[in-house]
Amino acid sequence: MRFPNTGAKLLLPLVLLMTAAAASGRAELSLKDLKGKRARLDDYRGKIVVLNFWATWCGPCKDEMPRLVEAEKEYSGRGVVFVAASLDDKKAHDKIAVFVNEHQVGFPIWVGATTDDLDRLGMGPGLPATAFVDEQGNVVARVLGEVRQQELAERLDWLVRGRTGAQPAVLVNHLGDK
Repeated sequence: MRFPNTGAKLLLPLVLLMTAAAASGRAELSLKDLKGKRARLDDYRGKIVVLNFWATWCGPCKDEMPRLVEAEKEYSGRGVVFVAASLDDKKAHDKIAVFVNEHQVGFPIWVGATTDDLDRLGMGPGLPATAFVDEQGNVVARVLGEVRQQELAERLDWLVRGRTGAQPAVLVNHLGDK
């Protein structure tokens, strides 16, 4: 789901170019968890992190979340942490809690993410968006739009195996897919 923007067609190639160029950049993000406590991506240094940006109003996010929940069950014992950062506004706190409960999300949910956070991390102009962060805190891959099961597995297996074998695509763009 793209954010409304009259210049999106002109902006998208530039965003994708910036995204590809920043693919190995250090990921910095500081938000709050559902209890209002400060949460930082740096707190997970030494672990592989799947950082997913989503919102309760995003249809593809609703379809994608069960995939992330299942992947977290499979990979959490292998040193992988999943974090979901919501772009919902402050008034949607109750909706976020309902969404998390409905989808049985057991991993950390952060609130207060903005399009500026997406831009800073090179995550493209829409939701959902997923970054794969290595143990040193560097973004090593991104999926713009709904991440598919195979894409999750390829990237996580590659990272968990110590980056052995062929590296999966650094950038996958599903924005605009139907």
